[in-house]
Formats: sequence, structure tokens, C-alpha cells
Amino acid sequence: MAEIGKVVSPGKLASNMQKRITRAQEKVMQKLGKADETKDMAFEEVVANFNKQLADGTKLQRDLKAYLVAVNTMHECSKRLHDCLADIYDPEWFGKEEVDSLVEDTDILWQDFHQKLADNAVISMDTYLAQFPDIKARMAKRERKLVDFDSARHHFASIQKAKKKDEAKIAKAEEDLGRAQKVFEEINYELQEELPTLWNSRVGLYVNTFQSVAGLEEKFHRDMSKLNQNLSDIMTKLDEQRQAKKGVKAASIGTSEVATNHNLSESGTDINTSPSENEVPTVTNGSSDAELPPSVLYKVKVMHDYGATDKDELDLKAGDIVYVIPFPNPDEQDDGWLMGVKESHWLQNKNLLAKGVFPENFTQKV
Repeated sequence: MAEIGKVVSPGKLASNMQKRITRAQEKVMQKLGKADETKDMAFEEVVANFNKQLADGTKLQRDLKAYLVAVNTMHECSKRLHDCLADIYDPEWFGKEEVDSLVEDTDILWQDFHQKLADNAVISMDTYLAQFPDIKARMAKRERKLVDFDSARHHFASIQKAKKKDEAKIAKAEEDLGRAQKVFEEINYELQEELPTLWNSRVGLYVNTFQSVAGLEEKFHRDMSKLNQNLSDIMTKLDEQRQAKKGVKAASIGTSEVATNHNLSESGTDINTSPSENEVPTVTNGSSDAELPPSVLYKVKVMHDYGATDKDELDLKAGDIVYVIPFPNPDEQDDGWLMGVKESHWLQNKNLLAKGVFPENFTQKV
């Protein structure tokens, strides 16, 4: 095919057309078995290797790019997850600044991993495959020149066998044969030298590619493991901070009760005196398990309003008292959630049917 913008003379165009016709005729004669075809089994093996190498390389390139897309997706998901943590992390909680720093470091680590994978694996694979189209085009050219050589060889043989010898035609056919043979042998020699070298180069490419990927993954996971450990340590200390606050509240409540009992004792009332048979026992807001209905484990007091978000949850107001009951199936209980019935329902209906779940951290045991 003529190059775009290049002027082709009518004579050259006619010559090219004649070559195509001659090649087509030669291929037909060879397929019909009326003309022999030059075979090179060694070269055909090299061609088979080339085709396999190209197919393998193309598949590896495709899978590497898919892997890179997956890494980018994981990066985006990780960033959203850690950004969410930074947004919901209260400023007064332990390690707020450390959490913000970890979120930033995690994002940078993902970016670096993605970029180095692209530079060290995908781009090098693209460079490796870029040489195949030119070689494939030269192999196709060799095939055409081989057909030209066979055609010239058959033409020369037919001229020699003619009953009426024409020395000028014989000389011209011999000259055409020599020229066709030279062109074919030159490109054939180049490919015979180049293709085995290309075939052997695939080993080095695979070694470098997977060593690079393995090394980058190993470093990425090692660095990410350190960040994850730091985050886990912060979460542990945050939980310790929460437990410590709960302990302070419990100690404060205990001190208040002791002070109350002490005041009663000083006022002359014997706190160890049992009520007489005609007296009604005083109810102390559920402090005694003996006062609880059957199957109730203990009472809790609601410290903060909680609006139910599902039909199986209790809608609670600060100050409500809730009877905590066991789950029918313990496996259904989620961490941090309790099942119970409002005390107001029990007092009014004397049953525990209006049960529901609620978050434990919104309440305090009484």
C-alpha cells in the first residue's frame, strides 16, 4: 500500500498490481499441488514460538492492567473508609491528631504503590510488546518475498523447458530469479537471527516483572501493616479511655450511696433494721434483683434519648427505666446491644411482651 501523501507513478502502480496477481496465481497453483512450495520447518517453528510469545505477552499485559485497576479501586475504598473515620472521630477522643495523620499516610502509601506498579510493571510490559508489530510486518513481508521467489523459480524452469529456446527470455528470467532470491534471503536471514533472541528475552521480562511486583507488594504490605498496628493501638487506648470514664462514674455513684447511708445512720435510723410485718418495703428504683419480674436480669436507666430506627428497637427517653431480659437465641445478640422492656409497660400491663433491643452505651445499670 502506498504511503499517504506519497505520489506513485502509473508504472510503479502497475508493477505492484502485477506482483499481487502473480503471487495470487502462485498461491493457487501451490494449493492445487501444481507447483511446489519452498518449506522451512525450522523457521515455521520460530514463527510458532513468536505467535505464542505474542499471545502470552498480550495476556500478561491485560492482566497487569486489570490488577492495576483493582489496586486503584482498593485505594479509593480505603480512602473513603479512613476519611469516614477521621470525620466521625470526636476531637476530645484520644489520638485525634494521630488518626488524622494515619489517614493521610495511608492515602500516600496507596498512591505510591499504584504509581510504582504502573512504572515498573505495566509500562515495561508496554515497551516489550511495542516491538512485535514491526516484526510481525517483516514476517508478512518475508512470506510475500518467498512467494515471489517460488514464482520466479517456476517461471525460470518453464522458460528453460520450452521447446523453442529464447536466450533473452532465459537470461531475463534468471536475472529475476536471482533478484527475488536475494531479497528473500536477506529478510529471511535477519528474522532467523532476530526471532530466537526475541523468544529468549521473554524469560528476563517475566523475571523482572514478577520480581518487581512481588517486591512492591511486600514493601506495601509491610508499611501498611505498621500503619494498621498504630491504628489498632489508638483504638485500644480509646477504649481504655472509655472504660476509665465509666469507672469514674461508677465510683462517684458508689460514694454517693455510702454518704446517704452514713447520713441515715447518724440521724438515728438503723439501716440494718428490717421492716415489721405491717410495713411495706421501700422500693429503691430497682436496686434489688428480688423486686424484678421473673426472667428479668437487671434494670438500666436511660442516660440519653434514643430514637428507634427499626421496628424491633425500643424508643427511649432520658430517665426511662428498662428491664433487661435475655435474648431468646443468644446467637442473635449483637455486641453492644441489649433486649428489654420498659418498666412503665410492666407496671401498667404486668407482662414483658413489648420487648425490643436498644444500645447498651445509652444506658447505665441501676
